[in-house]
Amino acid sequence: MELRGASVVLRPVEEKDAQALGEIVREPEVARWWAPPESFDEMVAIVVDGNVAGAIQYDEEDDPDYRHASIDIFLSARFHGRGLGTDAVRTLARWLIEERGHHRLTIDPAAANDAAIRSYTKVGFKPVGRMRQYERDPISGKWHDGLLMDLLADELTVGKR
Repeated sequence: MELRGASVVLRPVEEKDAQALGEIVREPEVARWWAPPESFDEMVAIVVDGNVAGAIQYDEEDDPDYRHASIDIFLSARFHGRGLGTDAVRTLARWLIEERGHHRLTIDPAAANDAAIRSYTKVGFKPVGRMRQYERDPISGKWHDGLLMDLLADELTVGKR
């Protein structure tokens, strides 16, 4: 799988990407929201101008009565503020809808992660509800709230940013 967005390329994580992704997930701006994963094997690399900028992952629920997919993403602070996260999420969302046949996608940022919420809103995700004490903060170890957002297939925005 290789997916091309307006500015990003999404491709399977390769062994050579592990060091760069490990460094990215330890950046203070990323570590605030992401605990280092045990492995990057289940992720897709986000590549910008030939450089690994972060990773995105998805999970699919295959039960036909509940079929949907979820997305999660992290992006190096060097690439923040340029619409690249939005492009990556939109690109993966389009593939999950058009190629994998999902009618609904979810994403669940920390409720305090305003930049992520703005980015997902640009793609077409809408808030569904606040999930209280949803996940353990990777730095403090305290529980924090999450925001459940979803996107229906016909709500996917097509704009570049």
